[in-house]
Amino acid sequence: MLKDKKIILGVTGGIAAYKAVEIASRLKKAGAVVRVVMTEEAKKFVTELTFREITGQPVTSDMWAEIQHYSVAHISLAEWADLVLVAPATANILAKADVGIADDFLSTMLLATKAIVVYSPAMNTNMFNHPATQGHIASLKAKGARIIEPASGVLACGAVGAGRLPEPVDVVEAVEKIFAVKQSLAGKKVLVTAGGTIEPLDPIRFIANHSSGRQGYAIAAEAAARGAEVVLVSGQAAVEPPVGLAKFVKVDTTRQMREAVLADFDDADIIIKAAAVADYRPKTVAANKIKKTDDDFVIELERNPDILKELGGLKKSNQVLVGFAAETQNLLQYAQSKLEKKNLDFIVANDVSKPGAGFQGDTNIIKILSRDGSVEELPLMTKRELSAIIMDRAEAKLK
Repeated sequence: MLKDKKIILGVTGGIAAYKAVEIASRLKKAGAVVRVVMTEEAKKFVTELTFREITGQPVTSDMWAEIQHYSVAHISLAEWADLVLVAPATANILAKADVGIADDFLSTMLLATKAIVVYSPAMNTNMFNHPATQGHIASLKAKGARIIEPASGVLACGAVGAGRLPEPVDVVEAVEKIFAVKQSLAGKKVLVTAGGTIEPLDPIRFIANHSSGRQGYAIAAEAAARGAEVVLVSGQAAVEPPVGLAKFVKVDTTRQMREAVLADFDDADIIIKAAAVADYRPKTVAANKIKKTDDDFVIELERNPDILKELGGLKKSNQVLVGFAAETQNLLQYAQSKLEKKNLDFIVANDVSKPGAGFQGDTNIIKILSRDGSVEELPLMTKRELSAIIMDRAEAKLK
């Protein structure tokens, strides 16, 4: 599974750094070519010499060291890697990676790579459970990173709870599973829409909705991680585009989204319409700001094109078309009607009025309705976890 895979092992300054030695050894024994990047703090726990002897490769830690093999080392290494594994991943590196701080070799390389990035957090249980750390982890997941959940037990500091670096055999197994999944959509094209479209009323005001784009972006990240050529067409979104996209198209209006989708629809294998599009637009758009008066103000609206219905009419037998239904009442009834009218292979339905299932959060609660009449109910999960399930179902339909 890992034969000839190029893996960078990032080692940070936690007591669990000693386990990274066995992780490096197991990766190499599995056939991977392993390059280790250490932070200065990591060298307080384990030496460069140890990793160099284990991997048979140079070890990098100093941004300003004399360059022997690469013109710009952190860029060349970033481009060389198939996967970057940070283990142990301290609270510090998770925070820096999330917000884009690049103040040493490892954090700079993490910004430059387009490879799969995997973090294996290890720290005091209170640090791990802190809202700031959990927020960084959720944000990194939304951006396409993979997280190996820490083990629970007695920590080096004496605390009991989540925060232990998993055993090296488990970490390597998680990496092997990622590569196994990565190949499943190689050679396939996945078209995803996300975010909310807006419809201008004047140069300042517009009609919009609460979509954050998180679910659609998570789906795009999952498809990219499986090796697909991913085109993401996005309206307004509260998150950054995930890494690994073949193409990112930013639009504002529903009509702009229609044009962008049709441009890539014909040769797409899987199309997932997760965007929250505006069904109506103002019939007249004022050239200047509309001024307030003492009278009521009436906006006349006209229908926008129904992108999903149009795609359903164009869909070929070898394409999989997936829609979304965000409702506040009669969820199954409305979703079933949309599934049939728009010729979908399946539809992802969620009641956005439920706690944990709204637009802005990192979690969702969904039901998947298929053409055979089946309804799959899924519990509260992160949007990245749900995206993996959605892509599993789409792959199954494609096959």
